[in-house]
Order: sequence, then C-alpha cells, then structure tokens
Amino acid sequence: MHAIGIDIGGTKIAGALVDENGAIIRESRVATPVADPDALVAAVVGLVDELRAGAPVLGVGVAMAGFIDHQQANVIYGTNFGWKNFPLKSEIESKLDVPVIIENDANAAGWAEYRFGAGQGHQHMVMLTLGTGVGGAIIVDGKMLRGGFGVAGELGHMRVVPDGIPCGCGQRGCIESYASGTALLRTATELVESGDPAGKRLAELKAETGKLTGAEVYQALTEGDPGALKLLVDLASWLGQAIASLSAILDPEIVVIGGGVSQAGEILLSPVREAFRKYAPAGGFRPELAIVTAEFVNDAGVVGAADLARVSLSPKVN
Repeated sequence: MHAIGIDIGGTKIAGALVDENGAIIRESRVATPVADPDALVAAVVGLVDELRAGAPVLGVGVAMAGFIDHQQANVIYGTNFGWKNFPLKSEIESKLDVPVIIENDANAAGWAEYRFGAGQGHQHMVMLTLGTGVGGAIIVDGKMLRGGFGVAGELGHMRVVPDGIPCGCGQRGCIESYASGTALLRTATELVESGDPAGKRLAELKAETGKLTGAEVYQALTEGDPGALKLLVDLASWLGQAIASLSAILDPEIVVIGGGVSQAGEILLSPVREAFRKYAPAGGFRPELAIVTAEFVNDAGVVGAADLARVSLSPKVN
C-alpha cells in the first residue's frame, strides 16, 4: 500500500505519493506559510488530499527541520519556525482520516538512502548532509537511532574545535561551522576579500555575477581552480576527522554524504577518505568503512518520510 511523504522546508512544502519500493507515483508542492501554523497545517492537509486522490494510503510521514519527540508526534523545537512543543501530529490528524508520524528531515533523508539508495544492504549506516548546515542520521541494526528524547543524530553539532567558529546552535567549534555549504562559502568569501592571488578565479566569478554564491564556488571547483580546491580539501579534512570520531563510537559500515556540497563527488570524497585514514583510532587495525555520496538528490525527504510512516504503521516492512 502507498504512503505519503511530506517535507516541510523554509520556503516550500514538498509532497509525494510513494510506493513500497520507494518510487514516487505523483508529487506536488506549495509555498510554506512560515508565519501562520494554522495555514501551514492546512497546506499540508491540502497536499495530502491532492496526492491520495483515488489511491488507498497507509499513512503520512511529515519531515521537517528541528527536534521531534520520541513519539514522532510533537515538534519540540522547529528550526525554521521557532515552534516550541507544537503538537503537529494531532493538528494534522484532526483534519485527516489517516495516521500521521512526524520526523526530523535529516532522519527522513538518511532513511531513504538506507532503504533505497546508497546505504542499501547495510545495517549500520551514518548519513551526513552538507547543506546550509550539517544534518545527520544514524541507522543501527537496521533501526533509526532516535535516542532517549527523540533528538539523536544532530551530528552537525559535534564540537571539533574548542572555542572555535560560532555556530547557529549557540556553541562554538561545531563541525557544521567547518564542513557545511555555508562554511565553504564563508571561507571562499574570506579568500576573495583577502586579496590573496589564490582567490583570483573566485573574485572573477564574483565580478561576473555581482556576488559570490555556492554556484560560483561550484563552478570554480569544476574548473579545477586551485584556490577553490584548497578550500574544499580543508573542508574535507574536517569532515574526515569527524567521521573518524563517529566510527570509534558507532562503528558504521558505511557513511553516506549528501547535500549540495556532495555534488563535488570524488574531489570531495578522496580527501575525506584520506583524512579519515589519518585520524581513525587504531588506523590500519580495524575494518575500514565505505564513504560514498548519496544517490537521492531532491526527493530523499519525501521518500524517507513516506517509508518511515509505512514502517511505523507496518513494522514487518523493515
């Protein structure tokens, strides 16, 4: 039976009707009414009704950024909206006749990779999503690790530098401040503004477009610009160190790297693997995990949310 996945972002709400093999049957999206929780709930309900028209649906999985409680019912803290202890599950279910679960968006993306993407065939997986921040998901023995309160997997806020660069979480030195897309753009901007000759190509691209964004940095990388490549290698080194620490604690078989930065492919993965080998505890004496890029690009959230709803409501699925 089909399930529906909903991914609530800061600007849009994406939805999809998904079959048991992770294939999208139909999809739709609407703008996110950020300032009005009632309007947001109504938008989600409208998407669900549109997507399930004529199709029996087992349940609905709703993914969003933030802390979700262990019951997959309440938003303890909604990152994009400032919600605190918002009963999103009951608000949506009161307007639908199908069961609903709520899930963290990084968990949903990680689950999609575990079930249908790069993590298939592995029972122990970590996913790191490198975008505006660094999201995380942890699969242990084929189960999503949620922790005692439901908020496990915030891997971007593992501190790697004492009193380091400020992070949006309120702390300093989190891996998010060194290995996210935002961090890469920050270091690229600093390089351009420094006047260092290594930033010449980035400066030229900035002059062409009027500003420096991730697109210009990515273009410089694809051109093989030495300055941009050095920045990516620095980011990869931090990421490899973080994976080395995670491996000591979680011992995953595979680490899947997703998000916009992962589009760099092997020019990112090669130095990540090198840094992992350098910093892994007991390096050379333990099995080496695989480090790969994600297979899903844009649909991981809706596919993962839908399948998590299916698994939650039909535990034999997993």
